[in-house]
Amino acid sequence: MSDLPVLTAEEQRVLGVLLEKEVTVPASYPMTVNAVRTGCNQSSSREPVTDYDERVVHETLRTLKQGELAAVTWDDRGRRTLKYVQTLSVRLDLADDERALLTVLLLRGAQPPGALRSRTERLHPFADRDEVAACLQRMATREQPLVEQLPRQPREQDARWVHLLGPVDQVSAAPVGAAPDVDRDVVIAGGADVRDAKVRASYGAIAASYADALTDELADLPFERWLLDRVAAHAGTDPVVEVGCGPGHVTAYLADAGADATGIDLTPEMVEEARRRFPDGVYEVGDLRALMRPLNGSGWAAVLGWYSLIHLAASELPGAVEALVRPVRGDGWLVLALHAGAEVRTNSSWFDQEVDLDFVFHEPADVVAVLERAGLVDVEWYRRGPVSARGESTERLYVLGRKP
Repeated sequence: MSDLPVLTAEEQRVLGVLLEKEVTVPASYPMTVNAVRTGCNQSSSREPVTDYDERVVHETLRTLKQGELAAVTWDDRGRRTLKYVQTLSVRLDLADDERALLTVLLLRGAQPPGALRSRTERLHPFADRDEVAACLQRMATREQPLVEQLPRQPREQDARWVHLLGPVDQVSAAPVGAAPDVDRDVVIAGGADVRDAKVRASYGAIAASYADALTDELADLPFERWLLDRVAAHAGTDPVVEVGCGPGHVTAYLADAGADATGIDLTPEMVEEARRRFPDGVYEVGDLRALMRPLNGSGWAAVLGWYSLIHLAASELPGAVEALVRPVRGDGWLVLALHAGAEVRTNSSWFDQEVDLDFVFHEPADVVAVLERAGLVDVEWYRRGPVSARGESTERLYVLGRKP
């Protein structure tokens, strides 16, 4: 077996682009020098972002060809054009899952398994984070290992992995003082059912104290009242639903504003609190991932996920959003409230009770992209800082989209 190639940063980027585009845009493959340059310098899905000129890309491709890691072909349609293909995957005898992970590692540096799973969706469909971890282990235990796990750093939820095909700039992969890559799938490392049971048990334990503390919170939240007033005005007298309604105060606010509002929650104790505190309201035990259409209409005028998706893994978010969008009527709204940022925060105590809750923070661009992929239009988002008078310690993210 020949030794593994030792690639420069430019060679890593160029090979990563050839590997990626061969799968994602096969109609444009093989690739011209200019197309490779564009792929190298694109601002998304690349870390760090580069600004290679044509000379650098051309020289890199020539070096890769000399090293038998790339080959040339000619496109005779119209006029004869030189194009390039990668041969690395054949040389390393890569399976499809190994190829996908190596591609993203070449393009984005060191990353944890959860981030790799979400970033390889277009290259290979990994079932879950564990399947990614198993593939990485297989690659690490080859006769000539292709990847290795890095020591876990402070503030990291999970250890990152890096390829072994040349030096990786760890400063670029994780800048000093910057937030590390966040594995937002770590919350379902033990399985989604286990996580759901923890959520249900934790909120059941704090239901009364949670309701006592938060039932009147909207009085101190003018932005949130403005947004809820918009929802109520948009819905008129048509049905709206809040999924994950907790003690029911947001649903009750919408009802007081004239909406035909229903609340559902995964935790029976929370539904009991809502019914006790707002006896005129409609509150049911239910799972937001199995939301049905209202009995009194063809679809919901608005669906609110008001801090109800904050315990879901990143890989679960698209499916949850699709489930919430499906029963929305045409011109109806989906409104989400989440914690903003790049973090998974674990709480072991809340309202003087022992709990086991992981809170998943999301960046606005990621959530907006999920809503747009679910078919929503006119997506708008708002990010506000923590209200110190309320003891908040997180930034808040509100996203609204319309179903056409």
